[in-house]
Amino acid sequence: MSDFLTIDNLHVAFGDTDVVSGLSFSLEPGKTLALVGESGSGKSVSALSILRLINSAQIRYPSGKILFRGEDLLRVPEKRLRQIRGSRISMIFQEPMTSLNPLHTVERQITEILSIHRGMRGPQARARCLELLDMVGIPSPAEKLASYPHQLSGGQKQRVMIAMALANEPELLVADEPTTALDVTVQQQVLELIQELQRKHHMAALLITHDLNIVRRYADQVVVMEKGQLVEAADTETLFEHPQQPYTRQLLDAMPHDQPPALVGNRHELLSVDNLQVRFPLKRNLFGKVTSAFHAVAGATFRLGKGETLGIVGESGSGKTTIGHALLKLIESQGQVSLDGIRLDGLNQRQFRPYRRRIQIVFQDPFGSLSPRMSVGDIVGEGLGIHFPADQAQHEQRIIKALRDVGLDPDTRHRYPHEFSGGQRQRIAIARALVLQPELIILDEPTSALDRTVQKQVVELLRNLQQQYGLSYVFISHDLAVVKALSHHLLVLKQGQVVEYGPAEQVFEAPQALYTQQLLEAAFFYHR
Repeated sequence: MSDFLTIDNLHVAFGDTDVVSGLSFSLEPGKTLALVGESGSGKSVSALSILRLINSAQIRYPSGKILFRGEDLLRVPEKRLRQIRGSRISMIFQEPMTSLNPLHTVERQITEILSIHRGMRGPQARARCLELLDMVGIPSPAEKLASYPHQLSGGQKQRVMIAMALANEPELLVADEPTTALDVTVQQQVLELIQELQRKHHMAALLITHDLNIVRRYADQVVVMEKGQLVEAADTETLFEHPQQPYTRQLLDAMPHDQPPALVGNRHELLSVDNLQVRFPLKRNLFGKVTSAFHAVAGATFRLGKGETLGIVGESGSGKTTIGHALLKLIESQGQVSLDGIRLDGLNQRQFRPYRRRIQIVFQDPFGSLSPRMSVGDIVGEGLGIHFPADQAQHEQRIIKALRDVGLDPDTRHRYPHEFSGGQRQRIAIARALVLQPELIILDEPTSALDRTVQKQVVELLRNLQQQYGLSYVFISHDLAVVKALSHHLLVLKQGQVVEYGPAEQVFEAPQALYTQQLLEAAFFYHR
């Protein structure tokens, strides 16, 4: 047993239901231990239990110990626990936007921690804030002190969370999915920052993640969990090279490594885009004329054939989603866009309406894009009432077929979105697009919030649907492993500019642009 952190036979229950059963592991100072497993495996519950952060009257700890430097954190008084939280043990939460207070500035949120645990105030606290923001790589830290969370990018919000967690130089950092929503280059920067601080302060880290690439690169030990139980524990190299348990092998096999479906026959060009530009006004004069604008997309040109997939990659703010919205005329744009030889860019919204059936979109967050007040059948069939009003007798059959196509039981059409898992909700979103029999589907980060095993299922579903119906995809993602498994061509964006475009295999094997090389190095550390 470690005299630093030992979790011994931990049981966690909500009411009468055990969610963690008999978990045991030890962590040494300066080391990184990764807790991995699918959603619902008990990773986050176990991590939150270390500081008793689960706010529920139903939570119980029937048995077990969490020993930190000899103290059992499950038994110490609340007052003692408050002394440890944020000082000796800190936590980075999964979603920075909901963890940061939207009403407080960055400076106030960091100085609150310094004030409580170190008694720092005024200029001393402000100087420490600047030091922390600079340490975590926030550009122009003095300007960011007065910023509110909504004024920061996803990567910047996560860095602020890290700055708060490290403000008091803790002995143990608990990081719950610290990079889930971040670009691969930002992921690399954040994790390397944590590693650097571990070396500098001899800090231990407990990393909760479902991204096995990150685990392999950064963890010293791995504990695999399934349904609240420990399945396998080993040092990182042993676990990846010689996994012992079927569930561990299943997780490792879920890492995308397939190639996109082979193209057969002559290439028929479906989508043609020339010099696509999107500008967002920043300033207007007294007469309403735009005097300053932000170029979100500057001159993108690409082609997409029938039955092909175009992957669009780049960091947040590079213009990926903006291109998708421009193709659907959800935002104003300039440039030439043609679908099957028909010009779309000159059409107004009324004229474009018939083409919306032919171009559909699946959004990043299936829970946010599905109405909680509508049944699954109503959600999937909503577009049928708009585009096929004369065929109402056939609507039910089309809905049933679409649900079967995505691997869902048609009887579930009477249920509501909250009754489904994340992967099932994404299948519902795909069925909603599929029911209109489109030729082109824009997929905006459709797998980013899913476990690897569920990601693999969704990727295989998309491949099968593409082969079955000859669908074309515009696949927008920052997960290059998934993009590689699906894409025939690749478009790389940086700050609205196309830095590289060509056959996906060629770009992945021999990237020409330095930026593309940096993206691939961050994403495929162990595969290149």
